[in-house]
Amino acid sequence: MSSPADELALALRRRRVLIVDENSRRDSEQHLAKLKAVSEEIERLGKQLPQPIDPQLAHFLTRCSYDKALEFLEGAV
Repeated sequence: MSSPADELALALRRRRVLIVDENSRRDSEQHLAKLKAVSEEIERLGKQLPQPIDPQLAHFLTRCSYDKALEFLEGAV
């Protein structure tokens, strides 16, 4: 079973892939709907993290700095 942080990292990776997906971007309305869905999932998963969460990670999530949040979760920050 994966941890909430693992699930969050997975959602952040899916968002990153979706952003550069040229096929998805051809239908802008559908692309935006997918981005909205994954962003809502990221928000939901962020709220499920064990409390208290690291202040730096909280800052990244609050500011929607999702690439930085992913780097933090992967240990790069």
